[in-house]
Amino acid sequence: MPGRFGYAGRVRVETLFLDAGGVLVFPNWSRVSDVLSQHGVRVDAATLGSAEPHAKQQIDVGATVSGTNDRERGWLYFNLVLTQAGVPLGEQTDAALAELHTYHSTMNLWETVPADVVPALDRLRGLGLKLAVISNANGTLHAVFERLGLTSRFDAVLDSCDEGCEKPDARLFQIGLERVGGRAETTLHVGDIYHVDVVGARNAALRAVLLDPCGLYEGYDCQRVRSLSELADGLQNGSWD
Repeated sequence: MPGRFGYAGRVRVETLFLDAGGVLVFPNWSRVSDVLSQHGVRVDAATLGSAEPHAKQQIDVGATVSGTNDRERGWLYFNLVLTQAGVPLGEQTDAALAELHTYHSTMNLWETVPADVVPALDRLRGLGLKLAVISNANGTLHAVFERLGLTSRFDAVLDSCDEGCEKPDARLFQIGLERVGGRAETTLHVGDIYHVDVVGARNAALRAVLLDPCGLYEGYDCQRVRSLSELADGLQNGSWD
């Protein structure tokens, strides 16, 4: 099981911050697979999806995060996913990724909502929590959330491109607190990249939990859950108080 719940002596969670990509929405691997195929590169969506957590962890290094911005890490991320999936990099993959980047810049490639996300959000809302999205994004987050029918489920949606700062900068979390009228001591942030989400939340004096569905972060100094449903279980049982 992931890291244990429990924050003895902490005040009750009233506000929940959630990252977007990797927590609520995921890359449309079918679209990625189709575009690669059009450029002569054969790899199925399931293989790409399975490769993604391992590729993402390779970026989740303090020096990498501090030495790059979200956009730069995005290009590295896709090349690592392809490499992890056994796809040789070259002109064909470069052309496919350029086409996908054009799509992402206007539509947002993170457009897949797993089946468990909306039920988990309903459970979390039912606990009386304020919910906000705190995401490093490219200015299209509001549009894609509207398209996916997610916007109305949150009290605020923050896109780092619109706000002028990105995680792990504490300012993005502080803007989120101001936007929803939350307090740092009663706010929990959920993200999928340790050096962006956990470190960033702690920079803003927030508690943090890492979504680690594949169990890749054993031994890290943070609480972990495998799903939003597990998170909702813990909050419902008072395990995060």
